[in-house]
Amino acid sequence: MKADLMHEDSPRHDPKPLGGWRVLVPRGGPWGDGVAASLRSQGAVPVVAPLINFAPTNDIATLETALADLAAGAFDWLTVTSATTVDVLFAYRAKIPASTKVAAVGETTAAALQAAGYRVDLVPDRDNSAAGMADQLIGLEPEPRDILTLRSEIAKPVLTKRLVEAGHRVRSVVAYRTVGVPVTERIAHDVESGRINAILVTSGSVAEQVYLQFPNIPEGTVIAAIGPRTAKDARQAGLDVDVVADRQTVDALIDAVSQFALPHAADEFQP
Repeated sequence: MKADLMHEDSPRHDPKPLGGWRVLVPRGGPWGDGVAASLRSQGAVPVVAPLINFAPTNDIATLETALADLAAGAFDWLTVTSATTVDVLFAYRAKIPASTKVAAVGETTAAALQAAGYRVDLVPDRDNSAAGMADQLIGLEPEPRDILTLRSEIAKPVLTKRLVEAGHRVRSVVAYRTVGVPVTERIAHDVESGRINAILVTSGSVAEQVYLQFPNIPEGTVIAAIGPRTAKDARQAGLDVDVVADRQTVDALIDAVSQFALPHAADEFQP
Protein backbone atom coordinates (compact mmCIF):
# COMPACT_ATOMS: atom_id res chain seq x y z
CA MET A 1 0.00 0.00 0.00
CA LYS A 2 1.40 3.37 -0.99
CA ALA A 3 0.12 5.46 1.91
CA ASP A 4 0.39 4.68 5.62
CA LEU A 5 -2.60 4.18 7.87
CA MET A 6 -2.70 6.18 11.07
CA HIS A 7 -1.16 4.46 14.08
CA GLU A 8 -3.65 2.71 16.34
CA ASP A 9 -2.85 5.13 19.18
CA SER A 10 -3.50 8.20 17.01
CA PRO A 11 -6.55 10.27 17.96
CA ARG A 12 -9.62 9.10 16.05
CA HIS A 13 -12.11 11.77 17.14
CA ASP A 14 -10.54 14.86 15.59
CA PRO A 15 -13.44 17.09 14.45
CA LYS A 16 -11.29 18.08 11.47
CA PRO A 17 -9.56 14.79 10.57
CA LEU A 18 -8.50 16.03 7.12
CA GLY A 19 -6.89 19.27 8.24
CA GLY A 20 -4.02 20.08 5.85
CA TRP A 21 -5.20 17.70 3.13
CA ARG A 22 -5.73 18.73 -0.48
CA VAL A 23 -8.17 16.32 -2.14
CA LEU A 24 -8.94 16.07 -5.84
CA VAL A 25 -12.68 15.91 -6.57
CA PRO A 26 -13.02 14.41 -10.08
CA ARG A 27 -16.50 15.69 -10.92
CA GLY A 28 -18.06 19.12 -11.05
CA GLY A 29 -21.70 20.20 -11.00
CA PRO A 30 -24.01 19.93 -7.99
CA TRP A 31 -22.47 16.62 -6.94
CA GLY A 32 -18.94 18.01 -7.01
CA ASP A 33 -20.06 21.05 -5.03
CA GLY A 34 -21.59 18.77 -2.41
CA VAL A 35 -18.42 16.70 -2.09
CA ALA A 36 -16.33 19.87 -1.81
CA ALA A 37 -18.55 21.11 1.01
CA SER A 38 -18.23 17.79 2.86
CA LEU A 39 -14.45 17.88 2.51
CA ARG A 40 -14.27 21.44 3.85
CA SER A 41 -16.34 20.41 6.87
CA GLN A 42 -13.62 17.82 7.61
CA GLY A 43 -10.84 20.41 7.30
CA ALA A 44 -9.63 19.51 3.79
CA VAL A 45 -9.05 21.80 0.84
CA PRO A 46 -11.04 20.39 -2.09
CA VAL A 47 -9.59 20.73 -5.58
CA VAL A 48 -12.51 20.36 -7.99
CA ALA A 49 -11.07 19.16 -11.28
CA PRO A 50 -13.68 17.44 -13.48
CA LEU A 51 -11.98 14.59 -15.32
CA ILE A 52 -15.04 13.50 -17.26
CA ASN A 53 -17.98 15.22 -18.82
CA PHE A 54 -20.87 14.16 -20.94
CA ALA A 55 -21.16 14.82 -24.63
CA PRO A 56 -24.57 14.95 -26.26
CA THR A 57 -26.07 11.73 -27.48
CA ASN A 58 -25.96 11.23 -31.22
CA ASP A 59 -29.76 10.97 -31.16
CA ILE A 60 -30.87 14.13 -29.36
CA ALA A 61 -34.39 13.96 -30.80
CA THR A 62 -35.05 10.58 -29.16
CA LEU A 63 -33.75 11.82 -25.80
CA GLU A 64 -35.83 15.01 -25.94
CA THR A 65 -38.94 13.02 -26.83
CA ALA A 66 -38.35 10.67 -23.91
CA LEU A 67 -37.86 13.58 -21.48
CA ALA A 68 -41.04 15.24 -22.76
CA ASP A 69 -42.94 12.00 -22.24
CA LEU A 70 -41.39 11.70 -18.78
CA ALA A 71 -42.64 15.18 -17.85
CA ALA A 72 -46.09 14.26 -19.18
CA GLY A 73 -46.32 11.28 -16.83
CA ALA A 74 -45.89 8.48 -19.37
CA PHE A 75 -43.68 6.34 -17.10
CA ASP A 76 -44.21 4.60 -13.78
CA TRP A 77 -40.47 4.44 -13.11
CA LEU A 78 -37.31 6.25 -14.17
CA THR A 79 -34.03 4.39 -13.61
CA VAL A 80 -30.79 6.36 -13.15
CA THR A 81 -27.55 4.41 -13.20
CA SER A 82 -24.91 7.15 -12.94
CA ALA A 83 -24.30 10.66 -11.68
CA THR A 84 -23.64 11.67 -15.28
CA THR A 85 -27.25 10.83 -16.14
CA VAL A 86 -28.21 13.28 -13.40
CA ASP A 87 -26.08 15.91 -15.15
CA VAL A 88 -28.12 15.33 -18.30
CA LEU A 89 -31.42 15.63 -16.44
CA PHE A 90 -30.20 18.81 -14.78
CA ALA A 91 -28.93 20.30 -18.05
CA TYR A 92 -32.30 19.70 -19.71
CA ARG A 93 -34.16 20.93 -16.60
CA ALA A 94 -36.07 17.67 -16.87
CA LYS A 95 -39.34 17.46 -14.96
CA ILE A 96 -40.15 14.27 -13.07
CA PRO A 97 -43.83 14.18 -12.09
CA ALA A 98 -45.00 12.91 -8.72
CA SER A 99 -46.57 9.90 -10.44
CA THR A 100 -43.16 8.66 -11.63
CA LYS A 101 -40.92 6.91 -9.10
CA VAL A 102 -37.14 7.30 -9.36
CA ALA A 103 -34.66 4.46 -8.86
CA ALA A 104 -30.97 5.23 -8.33
CA VAL A 105 -28.35 2.51 -8.76
CA GLY A 106 -26.40 3.50 -5.63
CA GLU A 107 -25.85 6.12 -2.97
CA THR A 108 -23.55 8.21 -5.17
CA THR A 109 -26.20 8.50 -7.87
CA ALA A 110 -28.89 9.09 -5.26
CA ALA A 111 -26.84 11.92 -3.74
CA ALA A 112 -26.37 13.46 -7.19
CA LEU A 113 -30.13 13.33 -7.80
CA GLN A 114 -30.88 14.96 -4.48
CA ALA A 115 -28.21 17.64 -4.99
CA ALA A 116 -29.87 18.49 -8.31
CA GLY A 117 -33.26 18.79 -6.65
CA TYR A 118 -34.75 15.41 -7.58
CA ARG A 119 -36.22 12.89 -5.18
CA VAL A 120 -35.15 9.24 -4.91
CA ASP A 121 -37.66 6.48 -4.25
CA LEU A 122 -35.44 3.42 -4.49
CA VAL A 123 -31.78 2.50 -3.99
CA PRO A 124 -30.88 -1.23 -4.11
CA ASP A 125 -30.38 -2.62 -0.61
CA ARG A 126 -27.26 -4.65 -1.37
CA ASP A 127 -26.18 -4.93 -4.99
CA ASN A 128 -25.49 -1.42 -6.34
CA SER A 129 -25.47 -2.49 -9.97
CA ALA A 130 -27.83 -2.60 -12.93
CA ALA A 131 -28.58 -6.24 -12.13
CA GLY A 132 -29.24 -5.41 -8.48
CA MET A 133 -31.57 -2.59 -9.46
CA ALA A 134 -33.43 -4.91 -11.86
CA ASP A 135 -33.87 -7.56 -9.17
CA GLN A 136 -35.31 -5.06 -6.69
CA LEU A 137 -37.64 -3.43 -9.21
CA ILE A 138 -38.91 -6.81 -10.38
CA GLY A 139 -39.58 -7.78 -6.77
CA LEU A 140 -41.46 -4.55 -6.10
CA GLU A 141 -43.47 -4.55 -9.32
CA PRO A 142 -45.02 -7.94 -10.14
CA GLU A 143 -47.35 -6.33 -12.69
CA PRO A 144 -46.08 -4.83 -15.99
CA ARG A 145 -45.01 -1.19 -15.66
CA ASP A 146 -43.82 1.53 -18.04
CA ILE A 147 -40.15 2.21 -17.31
CA LEU A 148 -37.71 4.71 -18.80
CA THR A 149 -34.06 3.66 -18.57
CA LEU A 150 -31.54 6.39 -19.36
CA ARG A 151 -28.04 5.12 -20.05
CA SER A 152 -24.66 5.96 -21.50
CA GLU A 153 -23.69 5.01 -25.02
CA ILE A 154 -21.29 2.33 -23.79
CA ALA A 155 -23.50 0.82 -21.07
CA LYS A 156 -24.44 -2.83 -21.43
CA PRO A 157 -28.24 -3.31 -21.65
CA VAL A 158 -28.36 -5.50 -18.53
CA LEU A 159 -31.10 -3.52 -16.81
CA THR A 160 -33.32 -3.23 -19.87
CA LYS A 161 -32.95 -6.90 -20.72
CA ARG A 162 -33.84 -8.09 -17.23
CA LEU A 163 -36.87 -5.79 -16.97
CA VAL A 164 -38.20 -6.76 -20.41
CA GLU A 165 -37.79 -10.46 -19.59
CA ALA A 166 -39.90 -9.85 -16.46
CA GLY A 167 -42.71 -8.43 -18.61
CA HIS A 168 -42.20 -4.69 -18.15
CA ARG A 169 -42.56 -2.15 -20.95
CA VAL A 170 -39.15 -0.50 -21.16
CA ARG A 171 -37.97 2.42 -23.23
CA SER A 172 -34.15 2.42 -23.23
CA VAL A 173 -32.66 5.74 -24.32
CA VAL A 174 -29.03 6.81 -24.68
CA ALA A 175 -28.70 9.98 -22.61
CA TYR A 176 -25.03 10.83 -23.17
CA ARG A 177 -21.56 9.89 -24.30
CA THR A 178 -18.75 10.07 -21.74
CA VAL A 179 -15.66 12.07 -22.72
CA GLY A 180 -12.48 12.91 -20.86
CA VAL A 181 -11.74 16.47 -19.75
CA PRO A 182 -8.05 17.49 -19.68
CA VAL A 183 -6.96 19.08 -16.42
CA THR A 184 -4.91 22.27 -16.23
CA GLU A 185 -1.11 22.11 -16.17
CA ARG A 186 -1.19 23.41 -12.60
CA ILE A 187 -3.34 20.54 -11.35
CA ALA A 188 -1.29 17.99 -13.29
CA HIS A 189 1.86 19.40 -11.65
CA ASP A 190 0.25 19.41 -8.20
CA VAL A 191 -0.66 15.73 -8.59
CA GLU A 192 2.82 14.78 -9.82
CA SER A 193 4.57 16.72 -7.04
CA GLY A 194 2.34 15.24 -4.35
CA ARG A 195 0.65 18.50 -3.42
CA ILE A 196 -2.62 16.72 -4.07
CA ASN A 197 -2.72 14.32 -1.13
CA ALA A 198 -5.66 12.18 -2.20
CA ILE A 199 -7.62 11.45 -5.38
CA LEU A 200 -11.24 10.35 -5.16
CA VAL A 201 -12.20 7.73 -7.75
CA THR A 202 -15.96 7.57 -8.18
CA SER A 203 -16.46 5.52 -11.36
CA GLY A 204 -14.68 3.42 -13.94
CA SER A 205 -14.67 6.37 -16.35
CA VAL A 206 -12.98 8.56 -13.72
CA ALA A 207 -10.44 5.80 -13.04
CA GLU A 208 -9.49 5.67 -16.72
CA GLN A 209 -8.91 9.43 -16.79
CA VAL A 210 -6.87 9.38 -13.58
CA TYR A 211 -4.63 6.73 -15.11
CA LEU A 212 -4.30 8.55 -18.45
CA GLN A 213 -3.87 12.10 -17.16
CA PHE A 214 -1.68 11.41 -14.12
CA PRO A 215 0.98 8.90 -15.22
CA ASN A 216 3.32 9.71 -12.32
CA ILE A 217 1.25 9.62 -9.15
CA PRO A 218 3.57 9.70 -6.10
CA GLU A 219 3.72 6.74 -3.77
CA GLY A 220 2.24 8.73 -0.90
CA THR A 221 -0.87 9.93 -2.70
CA VAL A 222 -3.98 8.14 -1.46
CA ILE A 223 -6.14 6.66 -4.23
CA ALA A 224 -9.61 6.15 -2.76
CA ALA A 225 -12.37 4.23 -4.55
CA ILE A 226 -16.02 4.70 -3.62
CA GLY A 227 -16.89 1.01 -3.55
CA PRO A 228 -15.76 -2.49 -4.51
CA ARG A 229 -17.12 -2.27 -8.06
CA THR A 230 -15.33 1.04 -8.70
CA ALA A 231 -12.17 -0.33 -7.06
CA LYS A 232 -12.25 -3.30 -9.43
CA ASP A 233 -12.67 -0.98 -12.43
CA ALA A 234 -9.84 1.23 -11.15
CA ARG A 235 -7.44 -1.67 -10.78
CA GLN A 236 -8.35 -2.91 -14.24
CA ALA A 237 -7.56 0.59 -15.52
CA GLY A 238 -4.09 0.31 -13.98
CA LEU A 239 -4.46 2.23 -10.71
CA ASP A 240 -3.00 1.15 -7.39
CA VAL A 241 -6.03 1.58 -5.11
CA ASP A 242 -5.14 2.32 -1.48
CA VAL A 243 -8.53 2.26 0.17
CA VAL A 244 -12.09 1.25 -0.71
CA ALA A 245 -15.08 2.84 0.99
CA ASP A 246 -17.22 0.27 2.77
CA ARG A 247 -20.38 1.95 1.44
CA GLN A 248 -21.03 3.76 -1.82
CA THR A 249 -21.47 7.15 -0.20
CA VAL A 250 -19.44 10.34 -0.16
CA ASP A 251 -19.28 10.27 3.65
CA ALA A 252 -17.86 6.74 3.61
CA LEU A 253 -15.31 7.71 0.96
CA ILE A 254 -14.15 10.74 2.93
CA ASP A 255 -14.02 8.68 6.12
CA ALA A 256 -11.86 6.10 4.35
CA VAL A 257 -9.36 8.80 3.37
CA SER A 258 -9.31 10.20 6.92
CA GLN A 259 -7.88 6.91 8.22
CA PHE A 260 -4.53 7.80 6.63
CA ALA A 261 -1.75 10.01 7.92
CA LEU A 262 -1.26 13.15 5.83
CA PRO A 263 1.40 12.50 3.16
CA HIS A 264 3.84 15.24 2.22
CA ALA A 265 4.75 16.58 -1.21
CA ALA A 266 8.21 15.71 -2.51
CA ASP A 267 9.21 19.38 -2.74
CA GLU A 268 7.34 20.60 0.35
CA PHE A 269 10.42 21.25 2.46
CA GLN A 270 12.65 22.63 -0.27
CA PRO A 271 13.76 26.25 0.19
